[in-house]
Amino acid sequence: MDTDFYRMKRLPPYVIAEVNAMRHAARQAGEDIIDLGMGNPDRPPPQHVIDKLCEVAMKPDAHGYSQSRGIPGLRKAQANYYGNRFGVDIDPESEVVVTLGSKEGLASLATAITAPGDVILAPNPSYPIHTFGFILAGATIRAVPTTPDEAYWKALESAMAFTVPRPSVLVVNYPSNPTAEVVDLAFYERLVAWAKENQVWILSDLAYSELYFDGNPTPSILQVPGAKDVAVEFTTLSKTYSMAGWRMGFAVGNKQLIAAMTRVKSYIDYGAFTPIQAAACAALNGPQDVVEENRQIYHKRRDVMVEAFARAGWAIPAPPASMFAWAPVPPELAHLGSLEFSKQLLTEAKVAVAPGVGYGEEGEGFVRIAMVENEQRLRQAARNIKRYLSSNGVQPEST
Repeated sequence: MDTDFYRMKRLPPYVIAEVNAMRHAARQAGEDIIDLGMGNPDRPPPQHVIDKLCEVAMKPDAHGYSQSRGIPGLRKAQANYYGNRFGVDIDPESEVVVTLGSKEGLASLATAITAPGDVILAPNPSYPIHTFGFILAGATIRAVPTTPDEAYWKALESAMAFTVPRPSVLVVNYPSNPTAEVVDLAFYERLVAWAKENQVWILSDLAYSELYFDGNPTPSILQVPGAKDVAVEFTTLSKTYSMAGWRMGFAVGNKQLIAAMTRVKSYIDYGAFTPIQAAACAALNGPQDVVEENRQIYHKRRDVMVEAFARAGWAIPAPPASMFAWAPVPPELAHLGSLEFSKQLLTEAKVAVAPGVGYGEEGEGFVRIAMVENEQRLRQAARNIKRYLSSNGVQPEST
């Protein structure tokens, strides 16, 4: 019997899983590991959201199959979010589909619109689903940079000029995971014009839309007039409302893409548990003070981490958005590579981070640090890292 499965052959070993396995084993052995690896929010959702989940779950008729594309009230709530936050008019009937987190949404849309041999433009480094969702669907990936400068536009033009067949889809993700880079509305205006000229679909991952710092709100590509002609955007409640395990996300935008995705999902799932969808309505429609509160918490953590790590001898650029910092491996230890450096941080400093190479070959030389521990734990991580760096000849900043 053949066990050399086609799609398994297209999936390389998940290098981040090596560090995750080491972290798990260390914790099982009783070690105190400060986990800055996975972007798993450490705060609970708002109480009124939990209350709504419990309230609806108590109803006898709430436990059957739900609606694959999302209950009407939730699609309307997401349309209202776009109107209130971005000033974008969204039709909840034809331009919104509820997803099981943005990760499933991206994979389902890739399944819906990709044929074997299609060429997809995706950032490198990038969150793995941005590439492997399409690889699993049979596509070929051509990498483009994440940095939104002139090199980015040159890479797009080169891809269109020299790739056969011509690319049909471009994936963008700002604020970026893992690099935390951001763009302004002018970038999206230029991107929409480019996509129309080249007949390319744009898939925008806006998972970190509400975690922006320094008073600079992140824009949506759908704010550009005519963007819905070529674009679909993905958002999630995971980070905004600390609901990562609830698996609640959305795709919003182009009617043809939404219809294709909805049709595929109708064959694959019946949608999230109805009480969870009702609780998601409560999150979007209810008090929004938690959004600003979470933003301020991550902002403060960012400042504490950057300062404390710098004093430990590790200079990290302050991310302008997201819950991540994209940190270069200290020059004195660059020869280790991001995977070995991450392993040594875990075993010697008891701090878990994600190796940059796990996000693509352009991620080598960096690690991703998730700001998912409180300020006290971040300072403790800095003390541990200082000892590790000092033992390897990296001197901290003088105080």
